[in-house]
Amino acid sequence: MGSSALWFFLPLEVITAVACCLGNALVIWAVWTCGALRQPTFCFIVSLAVADFLVGSVAIPIAVPLDIGINTSFHGCLFMCGVIIMLEVASVVLLLAIAVDRFLRVHIPLTYKSTVSKKRLWIVVALCWVTAALLSYIPMFGWHKSLGAESIKCRFFTIISDSYLVYFIFFSLYLPPLALMTGLYCYIFLTTRRQLRANIGVAGKSSTYYQKEHRLAASLVLVLVLFVVCWLPLFLMLTVEFYGPKFKVPSQAIEIGVLLSQANSAVNPIVYAFRIPKIKEACRKLWRRVYHDREQQQSERNNTQNNTDRNTNSHAENTGTKDNSTENRSATQEL
Repeated sequence: MGSSALWFFLPLEVITAVACCLGNALVIWAVWTCGALRQPTFCFIVSLAVADFLVGSVAIPIAVPLDIGINTSFHGCLFMCGVIIMLEVASVVLLLAIAVDRFLRVHIPLTYKSTVSKKRLWIVVALCWVTAALLSYIPMFGWHKSLGAESIKCRFFTIISDSYLVYFIFFSLYLPPLALMTGLYCYIFLTTRRQLRANIGVAGKSSTYYQKEHRLAASLVLVLVLFVVCWLPLFLMLTVEFYGPKFKVPSQAIEIGVLLSQANSAVNPIVYAFRIPKIKEACRKLWRRVYHDREQQQSERNNTQNNTDRNTNSHAENTGTKDNSTENRSATQEL
């Protein structure tokens, strides 16, 4: 990538990193304060928000020096690239876990709470992260490009094997989970719609339950669609370049694909804040609190200023009165 293109994309990556950190920190805080962390789905959403937060605070700061091409050790370069891959794989695994959780909520509503206990929930979250870490560091054990030097100019696509990205990440860890998630959400929508039609005109807990499940599933499908839209262009370009050696994808197009994949982590909090009621309400409370505190501080400043002005005026009046009294006494003495 040329120097002009580099200095065009670097500020965009910095802006994306800041947006990722601020947005996902707000989501984590919102779920924590509203007490929804006890619910499995929101636990997975927070885990996904943590992954997106790490994209902004860790992955992008690592990606910037890789774009520039810093000199580092061969295995140090592989390790940094592994961090970037791990967060993408973690997002896929957590999205799949969310889809399975919503499927269980609809498929076994009566035994769901006993099946998905808090202990099992945290075990699944831990397994998601461990699995992502193990699969992401496979290149360190040999599946990488051989550069024949211990100290190299580290760039992601220079050291990570194209076959690893296409065969393993795209064909094995991206497309199959995507197909499975699509099937699970289709089942969820068909089931909830069937139950809602069966309960038309009947006001009860069952109808309310399936309405909530349908709305939440629709919001989570939007998160999934955004993930596909943001990541698919990059994988398609890598696949085309891998299977067509004579066809060279412009580096600027690859960089746009990378930037789009990073932007996915900044977009997710917007979906959570506008589409998921509990997070939306928590964000509103935060805004009201901040706005109220600003108004209160401004009011206190105004009161302080008014009191200061009153004291100044009072002091001036008292001084004037004393001066008049002194003048009157002097006049009396002269007489």
